[in-house]
Amino acid sequence: MTVPETDLQSGSVPRLRILWSFARPHKRTLALALLLALVGSAVGLATPMVTKGVLDALGESSSLNGAVAGLLVLVVVGGAVMFWQWSLLGALGERVVLAARESMVRRFLRATIPAVTRRPPGELVTRVTSDTVLLHEAATGALIGLINATVLLLGTLALMAVLDLVLLATTAAAVVLVGVLFAVLMPGIAKAQQRAQEHLGRLGGTLEGTLRAIRTVKVSRAEDRSAERIVSDARTSAEYGIRAARREALAWTIALAGIQLAIILILGVGAWRVSEGQLEVSSLIAFLLYAFGLMEPISELGQNITALQSGIAAAERIRETDDMETEGTTVLAATSAKPHPRDRVPVLELRNVTAAYGPGAEPAVRGIDLAIPRRGHTAIVGPSGAGKTTLFSLVLRFLEPTGGELLLDGRPYRAHTHDELRARLAYVEQDTPIVPGTIRDNLLLSRPDATEEELHRVLEEVRLAERVDALDDGLDTPLSGTTVSGGERQRIALARALLRTPDVLLLDEATAQLDGLTEAAVQDCVRSRAARGAVVTIAHRLSTVIDADTIVVMEAGRVRTRGRHEELLATDPLYGELVKALRIATEADTIVR
Repeated sequence: MTVPETDLQSGSVPRLRILWSFARPHKRTLALALLLALVGSAVGLATPMVTKGVLDALGESSSLNGAVAGLLVLVVVGGAVMFWQWSLLGALGERVVLAARESMVRRFLRATIPAVTRRPPGELVTRVTSDTVLLHEAATGALIGLINATVLLLGTLALMAVLDLVLLATTAAAVVLVGVLFAVLMPGIAKAQQRAQEHLGRLGGTLEGTLRAIRTVKVSRAEDRSAERIVSDARTSAEYGIRAARREALAWTIALAGIQLAIILILGVGAWRVSEGQLEVSSLIAFLLYAFGLMEPISELGQNITALQSGIAAAERIRETDDMETEGTTVLAATSAKPHPRDRVPVLELRNVTAAYGPGAEPAVRGIDLAIPRRGHTAIVGPSGAGKTTLFSLVLRFLEPTGGELLLDGRPYRAHTHDELRARLAYVEQDTPIVPGTIRDNLLLSRPDATEEELHRVLEEVRLAERVDALDDGLDTPLSGTTVSGGERQRIALARALLRTPDVLLLDEATAQLDGLTEAAVQDCVRSRAARGAVVTIAHRLSTVIDADTIVVMEAGRVRTRGRHEELLATDPLYGELVKALRIATEADTIVR
């Protein structure tokens, strides 16, 4: 993804609005912070004038008590205001970041499967972590700082004008020169920072994917090649970061040199005007104090413009996640059909269903007609690319059909919300990923109100109770890739699905990583479940096919035929080839085990 160049001098208003959208809910707090900043600036601006009063009192041999007391009051008030402002902005920045992170996390988890899988997971993680850090300063402190620095700069110049217009003209020339050079250099700094952040996001995505496949990487002896791919993004990010740092160094060098040159000129011109009797010494000293302090608003302006540029780019990346399509929480369309008695209709039915992964894409399945009875085991078989996984995606509503319709209990899917549908289904993925947490957390994921007895019951069904009881922490053992084997991970996923007691249990070959004895036990469990409800399996093993009540053969996105094992073996050549392949795979797997 290429982030558009952010330039505060071109197209800035729409981008600032994006940034402001994060701060808008806290505008009252921001207004208070701005007021405190302006009070602090007023205290700072008053200090040189009070100092001038002290010097004038010395020259006139007057009492210094009032002037010194005034300086002490300014110090105390300034310190209190600074503490309050920084505390306020610090807390506000954290609240802005929390709201952005919470919004993104909830949107990611509510987004459609295609919307989530379209981007590398590492890139999405980077938006929640790195981009929100850039947002922290830009959406709060930088906005306040920019206004405050502008007011402070104008206030300083105004008070300089009160003291001496000739010296002000000398100072203004230096300030204008510094401003022009900043305006020239800042867009380049912003562009370099954006490119650095861009490549940092790519690095996160590539690293995350590589670590997921670390075993494959090692077996392929691709450690160095994979590292080079990842580090190339790190190098590019560093190159842009160095480029930005050099431009910033040049900008601040020019700024400091300009202010120092102005101070030298002020000293020279001011000394000449004092000698001519056109300026008091106390006024020259006060003017010099303002000149020394002039660097503060100029540097604050530069820092806040830089922070805003980085923050705007981050805000744009964060707001892009708002375009991710989410699953609806309301019924898309009502149905006028009368409800059927549940026992008289299939629990699931697909009528002439066609589906594709994106507009204009070739259909992955087409013209699918399939009824799943309320009880029994249906196995889906077919060569790679036949549409088996797409079929599951449609049933689970990860994918919407482009033609035809699906029905649950005789009612169209569109008459149900996603949550209503999935409350009736349970799904075991072939890869069976582990959800972060303990064994208990994984089991309770789909049914958080399950009792201890129910947890142990489903673990018994998948022959895992003894293994869990033998662990030091039992159900509260944290899960990781090394805590359990692939087969145990599959059985935990199956136990989690059985805990739901769903109307339809969808299994993407839940016995692929099990040994023979454990597989037999799990098959008994599946048969028991099929006697009480519907079980649909994508079959990769011969034992699953033979046990099925109905076998559906798919080819090229269509249902080729269906029937029982013996019938299909005798009538369908493709099924015969699939069974032969399944038998070879099963025998090879048995030899390996």
